[in-house]
Amino acid sequence: MKKKGDKRTPTLSLTRNHRGQVTIFIVIAVVIVSVVALFFLFRSGVKVPGIGIGKETSPSSFLESCMEDKIKETIEIISSQGGYIDNPLNKTFKFANENVFTDISYLCYTQNYYVSCINQEPMLIAHLKNEIKNYISEDVKDCFDGLTSSLDKQGYAVNVEYKGFEVELINEKIVINMDAELTLTKSGETTKQEDFKIITPSKFYDLALVVQEIVSQEAEFCNFEYVGYMLLYPQWDIDKFRTSDSTIIYTVEHKDSKEKFRFAIRGCVIRPGL
Repeated sequence: MKKKGDKRTPTLSLTRNHRGQVTIFIVIAVVIVSVVALFFLFRSGVKVPGIGIGKETSPSSFLESCMEDKIKETIEIISSQGGYIDNPLNKTFKFANENVFTDISYLCYTQNYYVSCINQEPMLIAHLKNEIKNYISEDVKDCFDGLTSSLDKQGYAVNVEYKGFEVELINEKIVINMDAELTLTKSGETTKQEDFKIITPSKFYDLALVVQEIVSQEAEFCNFEYVGYMLLYPQWDIDKFRTSDSTIIYTVEHKDSKEKFRFAIRGCVIRPGL
């Protein structure tokens, strides 16, 4: 018989209710944490299916990191030397604000007087692709070999098929399209990855289009109205420097990225002393 003032039963009831509420809160907390974790998981691009290669071992990320400095080095050399890694038809020159002489290739040239220059690279974009490809060929293969070695050390059984690569120059990007295939096996699971891309942001293609226009007009009209061009397209800064032997050295610079392309022209030259 319950005595007057006995609080035991209500206390037991409150304790049960309290435990039930705590359990509900724990379940809700777990759900929230799971949702947040999944959100960041998918947002960061971590690969969940297959053998679960995380972002730090993603083949594309590995290759881009491996090739980034080499691609930038290649573009800088080619751009400073008139579109060539090596070219005997050049003007060796040093600007007053620079410390070294540079062999600047002629993209339009004639050795004769009074006649317009001849465009040396009418297919300039295709030529630049080949220059890049030839210069980085061994490095791309070395990076791919480094990728397979890294995956092997992580416990993957790696089957490799590498057939080479092509260079693509597009607006604001340089793209290396690799013709390669990786078959990876680990813990009984197998995945296949192929057709890798290495993408490097660059104004190189855009610079090449401006250079192409300058060369075309110099070959046809013996002149390029660079001041008017800069007024129409203010993102470009174009410098035109004439040397003592009537060679013209153009420097085209993208104002935002500070990327430059420098090349030489010799045409429509008047014979000295006349």
